[in-house]
Formats: sequence, structure tokens, C-alpha cells
Amino acid sequence: MKVVGFAGTSGAGKTTLIERLIPALKARGLRVSVMKHAHCGLETDQPGKDTWRHREAGAYEVLAASPERLVLQRSFERPQERSVHDLIPALHPGVDWVLVEGWRDSNLLKIEVWREATAQPVRYPDDPFVAAIALPLADALPEDTLRPRLDLDDPDAVAAWLVDNGDRFDYDPEAYV
Repeated sequence: MKVVGFAGTSGAGKTTLIERLIPALKARGLRVSVMKHAHCGLETDQPGKDTWRHREAGAYEVLAASPERLVLQRSFERPQERSVHDLIPALHPGVDWVLVEGWRDSNLLKIEVWREATAQPVRYPDDPFVAAIALPLADALPEDTLRPRLDLDDPDAVAAWLVDNGDRFDYDPEAYV
């Protein structure tokens, strides 16, 4: 399993890049999972639906399964932040790539997603886990770097870079204990 994070400020294009990377990696015959960190309440079921009713009734976990999907929702009595390394083992072991959005301060290798138009600071000068920067190629980075610049608007090229550098992203859970 290979794991890569995507870090950047809101509006930089992380979700759109991941959304476009999934089919680019799948076209290469790879199975892709995604993990997303939400900073505020996360709702995946709809009011009135069975899963919502069970959760509202106080169930600790609600697992919903159909021939097409499996969803496990767990509710905590007190807020408990989970590290990305706590959650990766819950994914199917046969997945080829895990694309992680959020957990930007984790020690996962990541691609920083940045746009000059956001006028937000970059992470790469201070984050040794930034392996590359994805940005519109017309944008100028505020600080020089030897890290690769990836075209944010060319997900196939980003997918090719990930596959070509796949050994760097092999996930070893023992390394994060």
C-alpha cells in the first residue's frame, strides 16, 4: 500500500485534484482509497434514514452494507482526534494507493497544493514531508525549492509522477509506532 497526503489551505484545490487523480490512477489498473479529515461535524447519513435514526438513538457504531457499498460510522461520547496512522489500518489491505486529504501536520509524505491567487503562505519551506508542490504552472512560488513542481491542472501527469516515485510512498505502519 502506498500512502500520500495532500496539504494546502482551503480553496487551493486539494479535493478537486484528488477527485481527478482517482480516475487517472484507476486507468493504470490501481485500486484507490481516500481518507478525508473534517475539522467540524461530519454527517454521512440523512435525517430520517435508518442509519441516522440508529445513530440518533445512541448506537456507538452503525454499519450499513449493500451490494455496492459498506459504510461504518462510529460516534464518540467525547471528541477524540485520531491520527492518520490510527485510521490507515482500517482500510482494505488490497488497496494500491491511499490519497489522504487533511492531517496536514502529519509525518506522511505529501503533495502541497498551492495557488498564488489564494495569497496564503506555503508549507514546503518548513515541512520536510512535502515531497512535491502541485500548482498552476503559471504561478510563481514565493520561495525557491528543489522539490518537483507538478501541474495542478494535469492530474494524469501528477498520477504519472506518483507511480514513477511510488517506492517513496510505501506505507510501513511500524515506522509510525
